[in-house]
Amino acid sequence: MNPPRPSRSQLGDLERAVMERLWDAPDGVALTVREVHSALAGARDIAYTTVMTVMDRLARKDLVDQERDGRAYSYRPRATRAALTAELMRDTLDDFSDHDRGTALVAFVEEAGPEDVAALRRALAELDDPPGRVES
Repeated sequence: MNPPRPSRSQLGDLERAVMERLWDAPDGVALTVREVHSALAGARDIAYTTVMTVMDRLARKDLVDQERDGRAYSYRPRATRAALTAELMRDTLDDFSDHDRGTALVAFVEEAGPEDVAALRRALAELDDPPGRVES
């Protein structure tokens, strides 16, 4: 079996914490390293330069847009939480054969809670009958 290949959607703990803070910002609002560091420093002992390095790494992975903001940079996520989660799921499934993908999906659904199953049913129903589709 081949080892999983690295993916830009696989995030470390600190990368995920930074992304969560960026996603929590109001739509379209970019945050500076200082703002993210301030938000994270309340819950963990972390250096400003560590946050700066992580945010730069997220920009190199194309997960955030990095924009010059005076002498500093500001950052905003390139994708929503949902889009990044979907990418992670697709990347994981791509590591398996067609048969194994089906088996993995069945195992996932078997372990899913009622809310997840309901969300999957709604998504599948929308794929079968997208809103705004006109019957001919």
